[in-house]
Amino acid sequence: SIAEYIYARGCATGKRVQCFGGAKNHMIIMPDADMDQAVDALIGSGYGAAGERCMAVSVAVPVGKATADKLVEKLIPRVESLKIGPSTDPSADFGPLVTKQALERVKGYVDLGIKEGAKLVVDGRGFKMQGYENGFYMGGCLFDDVTADMRIYKEEIFGPVLSVVRAHDYEEALRLPSEHEYGNGVAIFTRDGDAAREFASRVNVGMVGINVPIPVPVSYYTFGGWKRSGFGDLNQYGPDSIRFYTKTKTVMARWPSGVKEGAEFAFPTS
Repeated sequence: SIAEYIYARGCATGKRVQCFGGAKNHMIIMPDADMDQAVDALIGSGYGAAGERCMAVSVAVPVGKATADKLVEKLIPRVESLKIGPSTDPSADFGPLVTKQALERVKGYVDLGIKEGAKLVVDGRGFKMQGYENGFYMGGCLFDDVTADMRIYKEEIFGPVLSVVRAHDYEEALRLPSEHEYGNGVAIFTRDGDAAREFASRVNVGMVGINVPIPVPVSYYTFGGWKRSGFGDLNQYGPDSIRFYTKTKTVMARWPSGVKEGAEFAFPTS
């Protein structure tokens, strides 16, 4: 990745480097979750800004068949009714992708997902914006029955595409984001405080949201992911940002007027 390349080049010359990499942010939906709240969270975090943001949720992981069936049933009409429009339209849910190349790349991933065997339940590839026919617009896409061996799961799509990966149980749901090469952000929706605390402790991801779809902390906390989502010893924002631009210095002093003993041969203690 570009982030990894820059990090390696900078460190090779003795520089301090902070680099963000890619992301594949998961949202776990437990059987006891408020389903309407979870769907609202997925729609906003998955499709806002056309999915072109580092903290977008691109993978929904419902736990259990009943949870998955209910989630997909509620998601389909919401994705189909998303309003796409220009930035001048305040009622639009999201706008165009950033470039023609980005549009083609995202559509290519949708084509790939179909070839890999995922079920495309909402197809937004054919969307055309009236008056902006040459714009880089596409509608929201929703995949079901995505599996962990598919490229559309492994790779960052960076567009308005949400993948549903069905987990049989809590342990499988925990394992999916933990074993993914990216570890930027993850969320869990549940009413069970014990499950939420355990998840936050065990999951191998840098930022965790509990009933919060995009776990972006306020800026006096540090921001950054783990694994191939972030390179460098320190994250952004908060105390880490100060440490990144600071060299520490330690000063030890002793004044002759205060020396009342002879030689000491042990480390001083506080």
